[in-house]
Amino acid sequence: MANRSIIQLHLLTTNEYEFFGSPAALYDIHSSEELLISQKSLNNYFSKCGDAPKVYRNSVCEIRK
Repeated sequence: MANRSIIQLHLLTTNEYEFFGSPAALYDIHSSEELLISQKSLNNYFSKCGDAPKVYRNSVCEIRK
């Protein structure tokens, strides 16, 4: 069975949580301007995390993989 990951988006301004199957699905709904990070930059950030918890946070959102 394939190792799957879920992308959790926490919108800090509204305290809402959304869940996605991939970063691409996240960016189908939300723009990089809205999240203040591009999909390419987010993928790059997660790839550099290694085995550490994959959490990106800015003033607008928190994204966990």
